[in-house]
Amino acid sequence: MGAYPLVVNPVIRQIRLARVLIDGGSALNINFAKILEDMGFDMTELVPLDQAFYGVIPGAGSTPVGKVTLPVTFGTRDNYRTESIIFEVAPFETSYHAILGRPALAKFMAIPNHTYLLLKMLAPNVVLSIRGDIQTSHSYETENINTDEAMERSNNQALVTQAAKDLAKDQLQIPSNDSASGS
Repeated sequence: MGAYPLVVNPVIRQIRLARVLIDGGSALNINFAKILEDMGFDMTELVPLDQAFYGVIPGAGSTPVGKVTLPVTFGTRDNYRTESIIFEVAPFETSYHAILGRPALAKFMAIPNHTYLLLKMLAPNVVLSIRGDIQTSHSYETENINTDEAMERSNNQALVTQAAKDLAKDQLQIPSNDSASGS
């Protein structure tokens, strides 16, 4: 589609987070363990979970360390909207501080428009229009892609290392530098 990710900066648990991805295709709201720890959250308050989720990191599944309900606020003092959102807490990091998926969008009755980097929702006084920034979106998406590529290389190296350990020593072959002459 060519649209950049919609990145907004709501207040979560009384702290403004600058890197919150709006992902209308996700069935989960995700927060990250390191971000919660940085916010001063007591990790013993998490509700345990054992069901894995997929698709956050390409090709890899992850089991959340738990779930937590946190207040999320959009807007200003004069016109704001707050809802309690249930987050799955992921044990890894991305370039985002949190991801708000379809459950949060439904709770806020929010409508995202990724083409215009705009999120609209009802609030007490007027409709809230939360705008993303194209430079910010591009920057975080590039950082996220680089992180994904680094993780994929690391996973591939681990697979090759394990496969090499599983082979008998007489089966290991070191390729020669003459690979072009054989083709």
